[in-house]
Amino acid sequence: MQYQGVLTKMETEFSHPIQYYLVFDNDFLNMNQLLDKTITIDFVGYQCLNCGLNKPIYRQGFCKSCFFDIPQAADWIMRPELSTAHLDKEDRDLAYEKKVQLQPHIVYLANSSNVKVGVTRKSQVPTRWIDQGAHEAIEIVEVPNRYLAGITEVALKDHVSDKTNWRTMLKNDIVDENLVEWRERLKQYIPDEAKDYFIETNAETNIDFPVLQYPDKPNSLNLDKTPSYTGVLKGIKGQYLIFEDQTVFNIRGSEGYVVSISLE
Repeated sequence: MQYQGVLTKMETEFSHPIQYYLVFDNDFLNMNQLLDKTITIDFVGYQCLNCGLNKPIYRQGFCKSCFFDIPQAADWIMRPELSTAHLDKEDRDLAYEKKVQLQPHIVYLANSSNVKVGVTRKSQVPTRWIDQGAHEAIEIVEVPNRYLAGITEVALKDHVSDKTNWRTMLKNDIVDENLVEWRERLKQYIPDEAKDYFIETNAETNIDFPVLQYPDKPNSLNLDKTPSYTGVLKGIKGQYLIFEDQTVFNIRGSEGYVVSISLE
């Protein structure tokens, strides 16, 4: 069996374990069903997720010219505190920025490699936590726009990490934490503008990933350097495929790459 298409982040379904789907234009693969099977991934070309041209991918699935032009790749995407739509100020496209920024956002704690703080749109819970490979997560505040979430995250970053160590996450070298206690400890550092949005009722969410074997020394597959790879799939965590030979493949980090996938 052979499938071909442009990579975008895997779709997920919250169940025990998480169900993963690799979606192409005319087909999709339930990746859970491929565990313990041999898979070949061949690099075919590029397809920018914005313009659709076969141009090298720069970041986030976009070619270089699109990355520096389109609102989907503006700085406020990665740094929510730079959001300005609530002030009616345009960065690249005010209509798009209002649509994305002026909706409920969650500031959360997630434990993937360590406890970290993050921001996501409310509509992306629990998808965001799954994509990060977090085995547990909890909401701290729910605010009405992205800016308030951003300044809350910045304030909390002084007291808790905002980064995930992908190697630790993939090795499953993790410790269970009491996220309710973490939330209580961090409450005092929430900015005044967001204090009224504090959530103290939610329990933590636990996430179970479909992994048969974790890697001891994960080695990342780069399609530009290794355009053809064959391995036995042993697990899926975050947006990574984990193979028997310790190779791991970050699907989200390879968005915009056109691949052919063969199943034996």
